[in-house]
Amino acid sequence: MIVQIYEARNPTEAKKLVELGVDHIGVLVGKGKYPRELTFEQTRDIFQPLPKQVKKVALSLSADLKEIAEVVEKTNPDILHLGVPPESVSLTDIIKLKRNFPKLKIMRTIPVIDEKSIGIAKQYDGIADYLLLDTYKEEDSQIGATGKVHNWDISRKIVDEVKTPVILAGGLGPDNVAEAIRKVKPAGVDSKTKTDRTDGKGKDINEVKEFVRIAKSF
Repeated sequence: MIVQIYEARNPTEAKKLVELGVDHIGVLVGKGKYPRELTFEQTRDIFQPLPKQVKKVALSLSADLKEIAEVVEKTNPDILHLGVPPESVSLTDIIKLKRNFPKLKIMRTIPVIDEKSIGIAKQYDGIADYLLLDTYKEEDSQIGATGKVHNWDISRKIVDEVKTPVILAGGLGPDNVAEAIRKVKPAGVDSKTKTDRTDGKGKDINEVKEFVRIAKSF
């Protein structure tokens, strides 16, 4: 079971996540449009010391292909995570990115809203390297970071109908990750909000430790 944790804020925190057995360490990176975004330099400082077995995941909430390409060029992630709605970055855009960065893996967030989400996910099957299923509020310009779960029945249908590895996100924490894995059968699970500290200053290491322990028991 892949365990992906967002958002590492500094190299020390990232090191602790590695020690806990986290497989994918995610960083929100950009030019300051969103308050949690780290700079390219901060992201490089987090990524560079990570061991090879841990995947460096750069989350971009930009719809600008030039800025997205800059994220890749200046942070050198293993995985580029595109977190904007599907209409903001198209399939054609993703194909261009893969052509320009042939070694880069791309993770595409799929908003899980209703049965139409299944069709959206299937469009990316075989094009994206990972699909991340997350909760979405329609008024948001990004998908996820809501702290709320979505309809896991739809997520399970997506898992059943695509070959691309699926990572389940959306309100997952130690309290519900076991149930989510049993119901959805994903390739991996992602946690952000429920493993954050209550004061908003980084990750709650004890919560991450328990999340990893439970997820890795499957």
